[in-house]
This record gives sequence, structure tokens and C-alpha cells, in this order.
Amino acid sequence: MKLQPRERRALALLAAALLVLASIELYVRTRQVARAVEAGESAVALQKQLERVRRAAAGLPSREEAFKKAADELANSEKGLLQAETLPQAQAQLAQIARRVLSAQSPPIELRNIEAGQARPLNDDYGEVLLPVSFECRIEQLVNLLADVAAQPELLSVSAMRIGQGNRKEKTLNVRLTLAGVVPRKLIPEQKKGAGLL
Repeated sequence: MKLQPRERRALALLAAALLVLASIELYVRTRQVARAVEAGESAVALQKQLERVRRAAAGLPSREEAFKKAADELANSEKGLLQAETLPQAQAQLAQIARRVLSAQSPPIELRNIEAGQARPLNDDYGEVLLPVSFECRIEQLVNLLADVAAQPELLSVSAMRIGQGNRKEKTLNVRLTLAGVVPRKLIPEQKKGAGLL
């Protein structure tokens, strides 16, 4: 059987069409497999992300509890700050505390002199107000006074202390204490920096 040229052309076109259809079918099937793999991978990624979010959410109550505990401790610590709106008010409050502690001693210690102290920063959040006081007392009164200063509800300390001989007959000492109280940093004036040489 001999094929006519027209039939040969039709067979060639059919073969070419089948080849084109086969390549299109192969392309479509590989794209569907790739989409299925991408969907599977994204599902795995989403499951991992969900697991991370669940772990973070599980730790959230303990973090909130730790934050609340730290905030409560900070509030308790800051109760001891000298509460004042200005630096002179904080210094007056510290002087009042010094008078209260000295007069609470047995027998009461008479305050000779209170000097205007200076203020200095402790760190970025707090400052320190200093108040030098002078008085005469016996050694046991001084020991009790130092213990009472440490026992005050305010955040106080003794920054400096000078002890000299007082009355020999009564065995007293001349004492100059510098009391330090903690205040919020906003009360401490900013220190001006010098212009420098260059």
C-alpha cells in the first residue's frame, strides 16, 4: 500500500501534534507534582511555626509572673526613696529623719550642726542626697545610732564618719556623720561639663 502525499502530510502533522500533546501533558503533570511538594513543604513549615508559637504561648504566663514579681520588688524597694518634688525638699526630709533618729536614742543625742549637703547621681535612675550632721555622744550611743540608721524604712546609709575626742570626764566623742538618702534621679541637677582646652 502506497500512501499518497496528502496522507503522508497528515501522518506527519498527527505525529507532530501527538508530540506537542505529550510534551504539554508532561509539563502539566510535573507542575502538579511540584505544587503538591510545595504544599507539603509549606504544611510542614506551618506546623513548625505553630509549634514555636505554642511553646512561646506556654511560656508567656511564667514570664508575666516573673515580670509582675520584679515590678512588685521594685515598688517595694522604691518605697524607701525620699519622696520629694525638689532637691531642697529631699534635703529637708533627710534632716527631719536625722533629727528623728538622733532624738530616739537613749538618752537623746543633741544635734549640734546640720550642714547643707550636696547631691550626686548614683546611676541613670537614682541619685544620692548627702547631709553632714555633727553631735556629741558616747560610744554605745554611736553604735546604737548606726544600727538605727540602717533599720530605717528609708534607703539611708552613712557615707562618711569622723570621730574625735569629746569630753574626757564624760567619755564622749565628737562625731560628724554624713547621711546619704536615695532620691529619684530627676531631682539631681545635671552637672555642667567644662569647655575644655580644645
